[in-house]
Order: sequence, then structure tokens, then C-alpha cells
Amino acid sequence: MTRKGIILAGGSGTRLKPVTNVISKQLLPVYDKPMIYYPLSVLMLAGIREVLIISTPSDLPRFRDLLGTGASWGLTFSYEVQHRPEGIASALVLAEDYLAGAPSSLVLGDNIFFGNGFGERLRCACQREEGATVFAYPVANPSDFGVVELNPDGEAVQISEKPEHPSSNLAVTGLYFYDAQAPQIAKDAVASPRGEYEISTVNQAYLKAGKLRVEQLGRGDAWLDTGTHQRLLQASMFVETIESRQGLKVACPEEIAWRQGWIDDGRLETLAAAMPGNSYGDYLRTLA
Repeated sequence: MTRKGIILAGGSGTRLKPVTNVISKQLLPVYDKPMIYYPLSVLMLAGIREVLIISTPSDLPRFRDLLGTGASWGLTFSYEVQHRPEGIASALVLAEDYLAGAPSSLVLGDNIFFGNGFGERLRCACQREEGATVFAYPVANPSDFGVVELNPDGEAVQISEKPEHPSSNLAVTGLYFYDAQAPQIAKDAVASPRGEYEISTVNQAYLKAGKLRVEQLGRGDAWLDTGTHQRLLQASMFVETIESRQGLKVACPEEIAWRQGWIDDGRLETLAAAMPGNSYGDYLRTLA
């Protein structure tokens, strides 16, 4: 069964106030495009064409206005309301009817990934039919994240959520590939002391069953989150630097759709024509 994507773009963006008082943080710009384009591009690079966007009742209409049906990119978008922020694992429960027994890829709406060969690793994870795959990244402050400990063979032996004394420096990033069992595992989870359904609980269930695979990202990769003003600025500067140096866009859905063969030259030219007089539209025109 074809894997479907889920982007969790909810929450109140507390750490980014006051800029998030009237708009979802996932709609804020990261250099030259809305933040949600970055996790969406991750799913597209994995080959996923059906995507569910989950957000708050007030923000979901804005995502509809931005993304529409997805047809112009050769995609299909669906939308689901999250009335209360109850943890990342709750996204799997909300998506259960949408998935209808299909495997899933869940990505957080404020996570940015970049790296040579990253697309190939995504496609490999997407093709695994059983179990779960998570991506781990070394960080200087592992106590702020879900942490995975690996044995010498690179296999996961322990996952803990924001441990006071972390057993490794490998943080579990906001990108997860699951088989069809994930929604039921999330439904069976018990809320943490802070009242949230932690995604680490789902990952621990797969680990206990011997069905958790960990893909390590390293020095040649970048994993950025944009949850604070400083990190948002840093992410924008990172993207601007890469794009200015290489003359290539980072996380450009139109380009990905075109290179994947989901849209043709004519559609790309139409998309470019809708953005006259700016560098983004100029870039699409050079591709076409």
C-alpha cells in the first residue's frame, strides 16, 4: 500500500511570540519560502504524493489558502484539525482514518533537513514495509530532545525523552517512518506527566518489538528547528548562504515536483508566471 505523509503544523508557537500571535509559525518565512515548504519537500523527496496537514482550527484555513489541493504540484493535500496540542504521537491518532491502513511518514512542520544524498536515504526508508525508521542527529544539548542510544552495530538499544543524564548525544529528529501499526500503538500510549502523548513512547514500542531502525545523520548533514527567534534567523541565514553560493533552491516544491515527473514543463512555466518580478519566479523560469 502506498505510503502517505503527515505534517504536524499545530501548536501555539509560544517561543516565537509576538510574531505568532496572529499566524502559525509554520507559515512564517524561512528566507524565501514559507516554513512548511521545508518538511513538505522532505516528503516529496521520499516519493510521497499524498499528504495530510494537521493544524489548529484558526490556522488550518490559511494552510488551505497557501497549499490548496496540491494538484498544481501533482500532489493531493488533505487537512485535519487539531483542537488541542496533545503531543506529537496524537498526530498519528488524528490521521488514522486518513491513513486507512497505509504506512506513514510523519514530519514536524518546523524541522529543516539538508544534506548530500539525503533524498536517497529518504527513499530507502520509504520503501521499508515493516517497522519504523527514525533519523538521529548529534547535538550539543541532548537533554532537550528525545535521545537514542546505539550499540556498536548501530542498532538502537534505548530511547528516552529529554533525559536528565543522556546516555548519548544522538537526538531523534522530527522525521519518522512507520508501518500501518503506528496509529494503534499511539492510541494505546499513556500520556506523559506533562499531559502529552510522546512520540518516544511509539518509538519505544517499535524498539521493544525489535522493529526500530535508526538512520544516523552526521557532519555533512544539517538538521535545524525554528522554534525560537534565534533559530528562525539562523535557519534563514543558512538557506540564504546555500542558495546564494550554489544558485540552487533549497526545498523548492515546484522544482521537486518537476524533477520527479509529477508536473511537466508547461505547468512549471505556469507556476513561474504566477510569481513575476521576483527571484523565486525567476528561478522557476530558468528551470523551465
